[in-house]
Amino acid sequence: MNEAFDVLIMGGGMVGSTIACGLAHSGLNIAVVDHSAPPAYIEDEPPHIRVSALSFASEQVLRNVGAWQYIEKKRLCPYRRLAVNETHAKTGIAAMLPDISNWARTEFSADDIGKSHLGSIVENDLVQLSLHEAMQTHDNISLFCPAKVDDIVLNGKLKQIHLSNGDVLTSKLIIGADGAQSQLRNAATIAQYKEQYEQQAFVCTVSYRGEQQDITWQSFTTHGPLAFLPLPDSDGKHYASLVWYDFPTQLERLLAQDNDTLLATLQTSYPADLPPLESVIAKAKFPLFKSHAKHYVMEGLALAGDAAHTINPLAGQGVNLGFMDAAVLIETIAQAVLNDEDFSSLAVLRRYEKKRRGENQSMMSLMDAFYYGFGSKHLPARVARNLGLGVAQRFGFAKNKVMQYAIGASGDLPRLAKPI
Repeated sequence: MNEAFDVLIMGGGMVGSTIACGLAHSGLNIAVVDHSAPPAYIEDEPPHIRVSALSFASEQVLRNVGAWQYIEKKRLCPYRRLAVNETHAKTGIAAMLPDISNWARTEFSADDIGKSHLGSIVENDLVQLSLHEAMQTHDNISLFCPAKVDDIVLNGKLKQIHLSNGDVLTSKLIIGADGAQSQLRNAATIAQYKEQYEQQAFVCTVSYRGEQQDITWQSFTTHGPLAFLPLPDSDGKHYASLVWYDFPTQLERLLAQDNDTLLATLQTSYPADLPPLESVIAKAKFPLFKSHAKHYVMEGLALAGDAAHTINPLAGQGVNLGFMDAAVLIETIAQAVLNDEDFSSLAVLRRYEKKRRGENQSMMSLMDAFYYGFGSKHLPARVARNLGLGVAQRFGFAKNKVMQYAIGASGDLPRLAKPI
């Protein structure tokens, strides 16, 4: 079977599905191809291990494309505060210095900028599922899922995707939102810069006792940060995602520990801010790498999200950059349709690339500055970091301006990232 579309999106994950929902209002005929559907929502089960800290701006994008209403009916955990500090050194010369880790702590609060919350922690599966539910409300979106792509033909005005079941899909514009190992990017032979970090991330979903937390925090150590992300309550229990950055050998030791031993290790290794842990729900480790495509667009082709760039997950900005890609690409294509332009032309698509590639590169560089800056074990650097965090906490106006920009409550935002 041969089917023709205006836009063909490879990847029905969070970014690809957002693009489809946003473009549906432009009147274009859209196809979305993905290898697997998100799992069904089960109300009382513990949160899944892969979660994202969605910024205020990303929430607005999802709200404006019609998916947030479905997320709210499932599970999410708004966070009202965000904190950063550095733990006091236990060895070396730095251990002889006064412990100023409590003073040298920067905490951001939604109250300080007049917002109800700074963002929300949501399971990736539930974001994707909610977007799929939103797609089903549009007659001009066709979802091919599960589907396997056998071949991609990009030469010529119409692009083709050959599926393993024999179907051939054609379109004027093909969008790659198919992840870091993008099949479309590889088929288009778009070069990318890629670098793997020495450290990896150990992620553990736990239940804890006490009150539901409304704060996410990172505490920097000599081996990397320890992070705490509150997760939504389920079946009357509190949950959190703990992230431990370290070298692979140490993380292998953590993975090998039985659950009781691991709980004790986490409780004693994390700062006192960590609430009493109750049980381990799931655990895994992931490599850390950054990558950036040499260019995002060609005639009739565009890349978005992880297909175009990946970033150090230090501040959880990866998926938020992807949602901003989606918002700008939607608006660029929709405006071209309104202007009766060829929305698949290189001239139009370069407007999207111009707005997003520099922004993404800047955020990648900033995250590297944090990663390598806090990774330095030199005493002067450590003292400077702690003084900087302490001073930042006490300059409220400047701190609040930084927070408004970071969560997407100010700055040069696409329209879809602004409140309705």
